[in-house]
Amino acid sequence: MNAVERHSKIIEIVLEKGRITIPEICQLFNVSEMTARRDLNELDRRGLLRRIHGGAVANLGRSYEPPFPMRATKNQEIKAAIGRKAAELIYDGDSIALDVGTTTLEIVRWLKGKRNLTIITNCLPIANRVVDVLSLEADARLIITGGIVRPRELSMIGALPERAYQEFHVDKAFIGIAGISLEDGLTEYNMEDAQVKKNLLRSAREKIVVADSSKFGVTTFVSVAPLTAVDRIVTDAGAPPEMLEQIRQMGVEVVLA
Repeated sequence: MNAVERHSKIIEIVLEKGRITIPEICQLFNVSEMTARRDLNELDRRGLLRRIHGGAVANLGRSYEPPFPMRATKNQEIKAAIGRKAAELIYDGDSIALDVGTTTLEIVRWLKGKRNLTIITNCLPIANRVVDVLSLEADARLIITGGIVRPRELSMIGALPERAYQEFHVDKAFIGIAGISLEDGLTEYNMEDAQVKKNLLRSAREKIVVADSSKFGVTTFVSVAPLTAVDRIVTDAGAPPEMLEQIRQMGVEVVLA
């Protein structure tokens, strides 16, 4: 396990338990106390947790957005299964928008073999994976929205992606989201990212949220849309059944990977 993966797991544990100790880090990751202290000092320096004597505690508010590389190492198998199930909704000849997100990224690998797709994205990792998986000569036309690239996240924000999603009317939009709540609907960490998603939701014929079960019951910093603004949610069987049933009663289809 490299340092990025270890840091991601440390943050995940702190979020779940509220704290972590240096001996726990040493035991879990088979590292020295010096490495454990160095990890905690680095995460504290970046504002991702608060260092205390003997360990660390959570220091994350609703506006904290875990970096893309850290999120990509969490629930990888589940996200791959969600991506595969979402890709089953895509047919030859479809125009699709792939929003920024580690789960939307997983859709791309399952597009191999599909033909005549038009794919628009405001996410550089997704664009790169499309180039790796599909032939731009035979399989897909790739459109990148342009915009201001967010560091670490590598999504594009600002007037260019907002205008692009106003002007392009895709068959299906696959939306990544930070939080799904019955009371607060769909929420995100970043205001500019949320605005891009709002424009995408307005222009797409079919709106599909892809999110693993950890996003349910969560409210983050910025409202994106009510749950009724989307047609489907693709998630995994770990999502709370009572909440899924209430979402279905709102008229939103729930697809389990």
